[in-house]
Amino acid sequence: MTVRLYFVIGPAGSGKSTVSTRIARRIHAAYLDKDSVATLFTEALIEAAGGDKNERDNNEYYQRVVMDLEYRTLLRLAGDNLRLGNSVVLDAPFVRYFPQADFLERAAGENAWPDDVEIVVVHVTVDGVRVKDRVVDRGYERDAWKLANWDEFWATAQAADCSWRGAHHVLFDNSADGADSESLDAIVA
Repeated sequence: MTVRLYFVIGPAGSGKSTVSTRIARRIHAAYLDKDSVATLFTEALIEAAGGDKNERDNNEYYQRVVMDLEYRTLLRLAGDNLRLGNSVVLDAPFVRYFPQADFLERAAGENAWPDDVEIVVVHVTVDGVRVKDRVVDRGYERDAWKLANWDEFWATAQAADCSWRGAHHVLFDNSADGADSESLDAIVA
């Protein structure tokens, strides 16, 4: 059985969680959502540093210290599962790391991922109007900066180009709000 590591990436509101959970359910993989893994300790760390627990996008302490801890924890948990022979689906934006072509190679070494793991990066895309509507509808306090600075947020999200090597990259247009069977077959094939 082939063990795979799926990185499901895209901007807030693109539908990463919907696509991720459907992939995980389809192949019976471990599902690791950065928000579920890290939100409690992230909020505690931000508050301990005197900040607003819901402010991440424009919080220097979060950007400088906490964010990397979130991702390192997520990648370590992925390694724990991969070494047990479990495929893993990671649900997180990862935008900060897109310019680092060797990101996957370094993560594999730092987290002792097995050499034979196949890595698939699923780029979830959707038009900007639909993304904004989804971000508004979900009503997260932590999205306040994104919504107040939508043009800046969306321009940055659109400019992010993932340059990771060592993976199979798949584009998934989630404008129709979810993966149909054929689209899922293509992603998990």
